[in-house]
Amino acid sequence: MVSVQQQSLAERPWLDPNAKPQIVIDGVSKRFGGFAAVEQVSLKIYKGEMFALVGASGCGKTTLLRMLAGFAQPTTGRILIEDADMTDVPPYERPVNMMFQSYALFPHMTVEENVGYGLRRVREPAATKAKRIREALEMVQLAGMEKRKPHQLSGGQRQRVALARALMRRPKVLLLDEPLSALDKKLREQTQFELMNIQYQVGITFVFVTHDQDEAMALSTRIAVMNQGRVLQVGAPAEIYEFPTNRFVADFVGTTNLFEGAVRHQDGGHVTLHCPETGSDLLVDDPGRYGGGDRVWLSVRPEKIKLSKQPTDAVGVNQLKGTVWELGYLGNRSTYRVKTASGKLVTVFAQNERRTSEWAIDWSDEVYLCWSADAGILLRD
Repeated sequence: MVSVQQQSLAERPWLDPNAKPQIVIDGVSKRFGGFAAVEQVSLKIYKGEMFALVGASGCGKTTLLRMLAGFAQPTTGRILIEDADMTDVPPYERPVNMMFQSYALFPHMTVEENVGYGLRRVREPAATKAKRIREALEMVQLAGMEKRKPHQLSGGQRQRVALARALMRRPKVLLLDEPLSALDKKLREQTQFELMNIQYQVGITFVFVTHDQDEAMALSTRIAVMNQGRVLQVGAPAEIYEFPTNRFVADFVGTTNLFEGAVRHQDGGHVTLHCPETGSDLLVDDPGRYGGGDRVWLSVRPEKIKLSKQPTDAVGVNQLKGTVWELGYLGNRSTYRVKTASGKLVTVFAQNERRTSEWAIDWSDEVYLCWSADAGILLRD
């Protein structure tokens, strides 16, 4: 009988100190002249993961993906796949395949010819190749479109053709560069689930690059957040979102409010933070990482803040008074930007639970912002 702990380690091998990674990126740097595109990156990626590299444009994530594929060589460091050093292995001999952002389909070829292109030099009977192509098209829900050409397909269909082609050689690792960026919002959300289902079916490791944090959160087992060539934090989506280790990660992944202040005192798991920009002290749960006088930032996610026209008298709750400065209706929720007396703008997400076209809280209303001591997290830098 398998215990809950054993199941957890099987599903999250990075928590198991005895688990062996499939991919090891060991101290890898890539420099172009005096510019460091990637700087001292070390990562361990496990078999079957959907691993995301996330960051702003120019942070080095695509360069790192290209080094995994063999299209660029590290200046220093090494990359191992299943214990084999890839340093001198050319791209076509690596156990990886890459799906490009542009999809790179051959316009003069049909869907089945595009999908089967990688099998042209594989020594298999024609019937076997045809069966593999048919199975791949069924897997990506393109059966019946074998004779169409790329210009006769929608963006989502072309994306699935590129994915089927990338999987035909049965790589051990599939690399995806911004796989869904060319799709519109609704199709992108739908395709996310299709991509997860396909990855589960084939059981191979996916490493993908995206600048879309929502896409990374929805798809990945773990996320590596990059900035200026360095990996700042690696963790599961909920860990990255709820427990960022620095201001960049907190601000880049999702939306957050950052309050700068100095620790007034620490007592019994609580920190009192003196915050000049709110004109008040703020109470924060913290396990004693900071001492009196330490300069820190408090990160509070907008959905953790409650908005009300009436003040609260609850104990241990932070409360600020302000005026609704900006308001945006997004269907399922509304976004409020509230200006406090000190001029600080605080963002609040409010779920639109009732079916109404009337605003309970409107422009220029005086409101109170409230959040509990355990709603935020203190960050050093």
